[in-house]
Amino acid sequence: MDTNSVKSTLSNLAFGNVMAAAARDYQKELLAQEKAQVSHSVNEELDLDELMDDPELEKLHAERIAALKKEAEKREALKREGHGEYREITEEDFLGEVTGSEKVICHFYHKEFYRCKIMDKHLKALAPRHMDTKFIKLDAENAPFFVNKLGVKTLPCVILFRKGIAIDRLIGFQDLGTKDDFSTRTLESLLIKKGIISDKKNDEDDEDDEDQKTSRTVRSSVNQDSDSD
Repeated sequence: MDTNSVKSTLSNLAFGNVMAAAARDYQKELLAQEKAQVSHSVNEELDLDELMDDPELEKLHAERIAALKKEAEKREALKREGHGEYREITEEDFLGEVTGSEKVICHFYHKEFYRCKIMDKHLKALAPRHMDTKFIKLDAENAPFFVNKLGVKTLPCVILFRKGIAIDRLIGFQDLGTKDDFSTRTLESLLIKKGIISDKKNDEDDEDDEDQKTSRTVRSSVNQDSDSD
């Protein structure tokens, strides 16, 4: 075999070795990717198993379910008392309505007054959002006794009751910018400030904080179990 032939053979062998090495590296990379995918899938399954088997997590889950059930029962009880909707009542119903709930908003209105219709629109929108407070309205023309008793002289007049006692009132739109185009949020903010309804944003933030706390506890428990393994 001449020198050129030997060099060619050696070159071919070297090239073959490089390609073989590259093929092995590529195969290793594919296997590593497959292993990572399998590992991720297994970890997800293990996490679910751990969540199901961890007594502390089961306790948190049970507490959350109990809280949701209690909240649902509370909402149903409030609905039975007339909460969650903006309702019209009669003068005969008035005392029972304002003393039957801790917080009540009562709109004394006149059916022909344009501003009373504006107030109606906003209160109707707020009633389903604030279940803890009862929203009602009373035709001032048909309730002369309580109009006189409560000193209602300007309509619309929205009186705020806590435990059956009138604690504050909105007369006309004087606390709402004195204009007709105020927003529902403006009225809502005023009622929150007066303490007759709660701030829904804060309530939702509290729920989010609780969910985040539970999530952190779940992750911490799973990580601790993983570390112990």
